[in-house]
Order: sequence, then C-alpha cells, then structure tokens
Amino acid sequence: MLNKYISEYLNYLHVIKDGSIHTVRNYLIDLNDFKTFLENNLFEFPIHKRTSPIKLEGKTQKSHIDFKKIDKSSIRFFLSHLKERGLSTKTILRRLASLRSFYRYLMKRKKITSNPMEEIESPKLGKRLPKSISYDMIETLFSKPDLETYLGLRDRVMMELFYSSGIRLSELCLLDRKDVDLKICQMKVFGKGRKERIVPMTKSASNWMKKYLSNVDRKETNKAAIFLNRFGERISERSVDRMFKKYLLQTGFIETITPHVIRHSIATHWLENGMDLKTIQSLLGHSNLSTTTIYTKVSMKLKEETYFKSHPRAKK
Repeated sequence: MLNKYISEYLNYLHVIKDGSIHTVRNYLIDLNDFKTFLENNLFEFPIHKRTSPIKLEGKTQKSHIDFKKIDKSSIRFFLSHLKERGLSTKTILRRLASLRSFYRYLMKRKKITSNPMEEIESPKLGKRLPKSISYDMIETLFSKPDLETYLGLRDRVMMELFYSSGIRLSELCLLDRKDVDLKICQMKVFGKGRKERIVPMTKSASNWMKKYLSNVDRKETNKAAIFLNRFGERISERSVDRMFKKYLLQTGFIETITPHVIRHSIATHWLENGMDLKTIQSLLGHSNLSTTTIYTKVSMKLKEETYFKSHPRAKK
C-alpha cells in the first residue's frame, strides 16, 4: 500500500505540479528512506507501544506495515534514527519537508484521516554565511579552459554566464536557444518551482555565447538546448560539477569553487559595488528578501578580512 501511495504522489508531483526530474528524484530518495525504516522497524502491533526495533536472531525482522497506524511517535522515532546515522541537520530537514508534503497529499486525497506531521517540530538549522571568492580568483579560474577547443570554449561560456547573471546550475543546464536574446543581452530562466524570470547578461557573456553557438565543431543532437555534452545532448548538472573540479585542480586553490560559489560571489560583488538588495533579490530569483540580506553579512566579513590584511597596524 505504501509503495502505491508513494508512486501516486511522485506522479502527482511530476505531472500535476510540474516538478523537475531533480525534485522528483529527491522526494523519491527521501520517501524510500522512510519506507525502508518502516519495513525494518515497525510491526503490526500498535506502534505507540514500541520504543525500539524488535530483532530476531540479531537481525531486524521485516513485516507488512499498517500505514494508518503510523503516528507522531513513529515520525519522532524516524528522526532519532536519522540523527543516529549521523545525517546533517540540512538533510534531516529535507526528509521532513518531503514527509510533510507527502502527508498533505494523502490528507487531500482522503487516504488518511489524521496527519502525524502536524505536531512535528523541525530542528534548528544554524545559518552559515554563503561562500564568496575574490574577483582575482574568478579571473584565474576562468583562464583555465583551452579556448582552442570546442569543449574548452563551452566551459568558458558557462563560467562567464554564471558570473554574469548569478543563475543557478539547474537554470543554466535547462537553458534553450529560444530563451536567450543575445541582441538585447537577456535570457529567460526557470528557477525553483519552475518560476520564470528574465535576467540580463553582460555584453562580454553575450559575445562568448555567440562564438560558442556558431563554432564549427558544435554537434547538435539536441537542437533546443544551448549547453551540450560531447555527444550533442543537453549537458547534465553532474557534468558541469565535474568540469569545475577539473579546472579547480589546475588553479591550485585550496578553496572549493562550485557554480553556486560563483553565484554567491557575484551577489556579494554586486552589493559591494552599490546594487540595492531588492534588485539583487530579483536577479537571483529569491522569494524572500531575507534570503538576499545574508549577503550584507558576507560583504562585511570580507571587508573586515581585507582591513586586517591591509592595515599596517592591524596586527600590532
């Protein structure tokens, strides 16, 4: 029964809610983890009487689950299990978000009569400052692709676009030719929740993209996508991550630089050069201004570091 509910819910996410493949995959991972936990730990007697999994001959016994007996105690036991496994608070919060969404769906479809997630509190996630790197480091990283090759040119264009517009990795991979207007240096991107926004790009990024799209070595198995792999198909997020790691090794930097670090960096650089927070919020596609406000703290931290490095009496 649980497998059926999960399958129906994932289909609902993909077809009705237009969730991306990446989003659906994450929900599948989270709900399968919950299902596995239930199979290994819950049995057909009333759940609230259970305080720990029952084991026979040193092995956890599996049993059919009476899904309607899963209560808030079961959820809390699952949370305790996640903590014992050493999962990060961020991962636990994602598991909880997936379960809340799943149970809301079940309530809406009248599959259950009560929602065990209603009284479950989320653990507090300490806010970490986004990582930002200097413009000099950006230039060093961007100098590594071999511009004499088609793939090297492609990689440089992707880097330029990340820094030009602060777009997310998923947004870059989903870019189609029809979404980009190189004459007016604008592009349409689809962010979290498939929210659409128009973002500008620099003239430099536009010129780099023109060179890439007109390159004689470009093979287009996929005619719609802008960024392609060596087979001419739309490039994957994993491939872009691997590309960044390759060039990072060539720089010799000890820092971890990812597409998301480039996004944080341009947001910080915009702020330091006088751009207002509302504009940065719009460009980055943040739903809440509070998310954007954190860059003020990043900017202040960088200023303090620069001050203590450069002031002749700062170390005395």
